[in-house]
This record gives sequence, structure tokens and C-alpha cells, in this order.
Amino acid sequence: MGLTEINLREKKFHDNLQLKGKGRFENIFYKALYNMFVDFNAYISKMAQNKTVLDYGCGVGSITEKIAKLSPSKLFGIDISEVSVDKAIENARTLNLQIDYTVDNCESTKFKAKTFDLVFGSGILHHLNLEKSISEINRILKEKGEMVFLEPLGTNPLINIYRKLTPDSRSIDEHPLLKKDFDFIESLFEDVSVRYYGFFTLIFFLFYKNPSNSLTFKIISKLDNYFFKIKYFKNLAWSVMIVAKKN
Repeated sequence: MGLTEINLREKKFHDNLQLKGKGRFENIFYKALYNMFVDFNAYISKMAQNKTVLDYGCGVGSITEKIAKLSPSKLFGIDISEVSVDKAIENARTLNLQIDYTVDNCESTKFKAKTFDLVFGSGILHHLNLEKSISEINRILKEKGEMVFLEPLGTNPLINIYRKLTPDSRSIDEHPLLKKDFDFIESLFEDVSVRYYGFFTLIFFLFYKNPSNSLTFKIISKLDNYFFKIKYFKNLAWSVMIVAKKN
């Protein structure tokens, strides 16, 4: 696959993560991003039907399996971790889902140009060389094809302090997105939109249990939406959903 040293470190990290068989402590915070995942799933569900779709950095295929039930014309998943892909293949076989999984380098895939209508991923771009990966996504997308990604931001100083205090919870090369990353995406794609998530919902995550039926969560998520209209507060978000259409 022509892997760089960074690629190899990422591969080792994610192979080991899957071999441990247990989630990270940080998973308890992800309920603060509940509405982001709802928006992500809704958007992909709308776009995937009868389309050629790629899960870019599929991991064990937890999202890919949901998309398989939406009747895409073809569905692929790639990941650098052989352990993850093996698990994904086994799960798809058990569920009788038609998904073409492959171990591949997301920065330089084996796919032909203009193959996909939709490329999506969750928490993958910040593990990659962003310029290489975004250029590769642009190459393999069809004309007017779209990419949809969920990624962490690197602009909240308190979250950055937590990241420094917990280095074992993440790979040493990961890089939550900054303004220069969005500028590069906008240089290659048109109709780029970015939605921001996770400020008050993260601060007050102890005050609600299940965000799907929590009035507290609904109120503070609306508060997030209001404050994220202000340019400065966007920098305090934890994560974003990026939607971009190929030129």
C-alpha cells in the first residue's frame, strides 16, 4: 500500500485498539454529540440510495452496516487496520450484507477516478495527511459527488489541554482540524458547509443520561445552535460535520 511512517503508526494504533476488545474511556463523552450523529445518519440515508458509496476509514463497519440497509447500488468500505477489516467482513457475513471491504490506504486508494457518488467517514481525516486524503477523495468522487465527514476540532483550548493530559487515548499523529484544513477543503470543493456541535452539551453532559429523550439535552443543544452562529463560539465546538460537493 506504500505506507508512510505515520500510516504505519496509525495502523498499529488501531489494530491494537481493536485487539483490546474494549472501548476508550472517552466514549462516555460522545453522548454530547448525539445530535451530530443524528444529522450525519439522516444526511447519508438521504444520499445513499441507489448510489455508489464508500465508507472511508470504515473501522469494524458499524456505520457501513446501517448504510447497507438503505439500498445503495454498490457499497465499499476501506480501512488501514487489517484487524478492523477482518471484523467488518465477519460481521457483514453474519448479517448477510453485501459490502465490499478492503484493507487500503485512504491517502492513496486502489479505486479508479470518478468511482463514487458519495464518500463518507467518521473521525478519520484527522488521522491522515489532510491534503493527500482530501485530494484523493476529490479524485475518486464523480462529478457533483459529495463527501460527508464527522471530525473533531482543534480550536477549543480546554479540550486541547485534556488531549495533552491523556496522550495514551489517541494516536500521536492525530490532528483535530484547524482553519487551514477547512481552507484547503474549500479550495477543492464547492458548496462546502460546516455544522458545529458539542459545547454546552459537553459541559453539562453529567446532567442528562439518554440524549434521545432528555429535555435537558434538547435545551442545551438548542443553546449550542444559537451560540454557534457567532464566529468566536464556533472555535469552542468539539466536533463538526463537513458536507462538500465536488466541482
